[in-house]
Amino acid sequence: MGKLLSIEPLERKFPFELKKQISCSLQLPNKIENHVVFKVKTMNSKKYHVHLNTRIVLPRSTCDVIVTMRAQKEAPSNLHYKDKFLIRSAVLIAGMSQTDITVDMLNKDSGHIVKECKLKVVYVSPPQPPSPVPEG
Repeated sequence: MGKLLSIEPLERKFPFELKKQISCSLQLPNKIENHVVFKVKTMNSKKYHVHLNTRIVLPRSTCDVIVTMRAQKEAPSNLHYKDKFLIRSAVLIAGMSQTDITVDMLNKDSGHIVKECKLKVVYVSPPQPPSPVPEG
């Protein structure tokens, strides 16, 4: 079985600003004819928060997940950072609902076919306001 969720690009850009909380949307399209359960994990839970990190995506539909980077006190040394998000997904067994999802369901040794995708975090400079044009 190929990809369950079609996730592109494989990096998430956060416009970095000191002492400012920044949110980013992840779109998780389900390209198959089955329900897919997924979990988004952050590799740095002190820096990022994933809102509603475990959900179900209906067949041939898309689920949006909001990831928030908490306000940072220091600027990173470069804009390519080592932070990543791990997205695990599995086909949901017919008849299961959100309340039937268990933590073990998305573990590789659970007996389910679990797919993984890693997304890199990239910081970008925030957009600069246009400089005023002198009237003349």
